Amino acid sequence: MGFWFFMLAMGLLFPVVMILFGTMFMKSAPKKINYIFGYRTDMSMKNRDTWEFAHKYIGKLWFHFGLLLIPITVIPMLFVIGNSENVVATVGLIVSFVNTVTLIVPIFFTENVLNRTFDKDGKRKVE
Repeated sequence: MGFWFFMLAMGLLFPVVMILFGTMFMKSAPKKINYIFGYRTDMSMKNRDTWEFAHKYIGKLWFHFGLLLIPITVIPMLFVIGNSENVVATVGLIVSFVNTVTLIVPIFFTENVLNRTFDKDGKRKVE
């Protein structure tokens, strides 16, 4: 049972981190554009406007995807409660893979929206 709790906790790590960072990024981007902390891509770091836009956008995605991942993580783990460590580990691995993909996919959406909203120099496109 201890291993099951460990795997559940590890499975919930990504959703909780996504919700926390999502909330933080929706409220405000890191004060300075930097290479250490924040949503750091070439496009998001062009200027303050792209930096704030990217953080607000990915923050919303991570927050909502994090909320969605909680039941996606907990429900499969409930089905293997009391099973062997191999079964629990296999389900935990699958859950972790889904969580990892869900953490990464919003990057592609964010970059797409950045490229539709800003030109290559980081200036907002006029519609």
